[in-house]
Amino acid sequence: MHAVGVDIGGTKIAAGVVDKDGTLLAKTRRDTDPQQPAAIEDAVVDAVAELRKEFPAIEAVGVAAAGFVDPGRRVVKFAPNIAWRDYPLRDALEPRLGTRVVVENDANAAGWAEFRFGAGREVDDMVMLTVGTGLGGALVVGGELVRGAAGAGGEIGHLRMVPSGRACGCGHDGCWETYASGTALVREARAALATDPDRAKALLVLAGGKAKNVTGPHVTKAANAGDPLAIEMLAELGRWLGAGMAALSAVLDPAVFVVGGGVGAAGDLLLVPALTELEDQLFARAHRPMPRVALAKLGNDAGIVGAADLARR
Repeated sequence: MHAVGVDIGGTKIAAGVVDKDGTLLAKTRRDTDPQQPAAIEDAVVDAVAELRKEFPAIEAVGVAAAGFVDPGRRVVKFAPNIAWRDYPLRDALEPRLGTRVVVENDANAAGWAEFRFGAGREVDDMVMLTVGTGLGGALVVGGELVRGAAGAGGEIGHLRMVPSGRACGCGHDGCWETYASGTALVREARAALATDPDRAKALLVLAGGKAKNVTGPHVTKAANAGDPLAIEMLAELGRWLGAGMAALSAVLDPAVFVVGGGVGAAGDLLLVPALTELEDQLFARAHRPMPRVALAKLGNDAGIVGAADLARR
């Protein structure tokens, strides 16, 4: 028996059939309007119907939603980029799909996939960091996802790292993601283009001569080509990641930190500085093993795979 995983983003959904070993057997995609919840439901139902033509024996559907999901995994309490407010997504989908539906936060789903089938599959305690536009994450302790009393556990990007620090989109200041995310990397790159244009020439060329067009992948590409400024920027981002990892280690003591998201494409240019900072700041370093720091293995399919496996469980 197979399960379907559905990963709902702001403008698209991706759905796939996943077997018990975490193998993605088939995949489809639909575009959606984030302001039309009914249209999102229609797209999910249509995608699952398409997949069932080839795989009729579907035992459950897992939905990875970008937002806060209640502890019962039925209601999307809040989604920043989709018009869901206390939205009973599970109850809306189950009658239409005719099978069990489980709703899970998208970062939790991706983290669960890495824990079960990816970079964390050999441990019981893992932290997933998704370093993209923001900084998301998932916590696995003793082999179980940490969802929290209200379902909002794992929002690690909003740990306060710098009192009275940079303003965050959440309304507070000094959050970890304002220093350790793709947005932070782009902010620093654009600042360098304004204040040190001679050193930032490689970035300017990649951005087509316009500072406003520079992106995180431009920084990574320049760094991989040996550009000193881009390498420094990724190292600074890595140090911020390592500092936060050390703080989380004092609370959770994970065996491995799994780093995913678009910025992970920088590889060792990001991970080596992160590991160095983690080792430098780790509490009781002389009396404990170092957590591993590894790149995620499942890429953009992690949300689908994780959602399907959680639904099956």
